[in-house]
Amino acid sequence: MAAASRATAVSRRSRAPRTSAHHYPRVARLNQVLREVIAEEIERVTSSDPRLELVTVTAVECDPDLHHATVLLATLSGEAQAALDHVRVRLQAAVAHQVKLKRTPQLTFKADPAVAQGQRVEEILRALHNQA
Repeated sequence: MAAASRATAVSRRSRAPRTSAHHYPRVARLNQVLREVIAEEIERVTSSDPRLELVTVTAVECDPDLHHATVLLATLSGEAQAALDHVRVRLQAAVAHQVKLKRTPQLTFKADPAVAQGQRVEEILRALHNQA
C-alpha cells in the first residue's frame, strides 16, 4: 500500500505545472521568431532594393526537422519574388546569426492564401450589400 502511494506521489511531482512557454509548441514559437527576424531583415534590405518596399511577411511555416521554412507574404509580385530569391542567402544568414538553431532552414517564399481568401470574402460581402 505504501509503495502505491509513493508511486502516486512521484507521478504527481512529475506532473508539475508547466510554464506557459511549454504549452505553446516549439515549432509555433520558432515560426514566430523566424517571422520577426525575416521581416526585420527585409526592412533593412529595402533601402538597397526598392522592389521589396511593399513586401509584408504574414507568417512562416517551418518544418519540424528545420530543413525548410516557407515564408508567407501578403502580396508577391514577380519582381518581389526575384528580389527575395536574390536576398534569400542574406535572410538565411540573418536567421543563423540571430536565432540559435541546430541548422538554418532553407527559405522559400509564397503568397499567403489567407489574404486571398479574405479578399474574396470581402468581395462577396460587398456584392451582397450592394444587392440589398
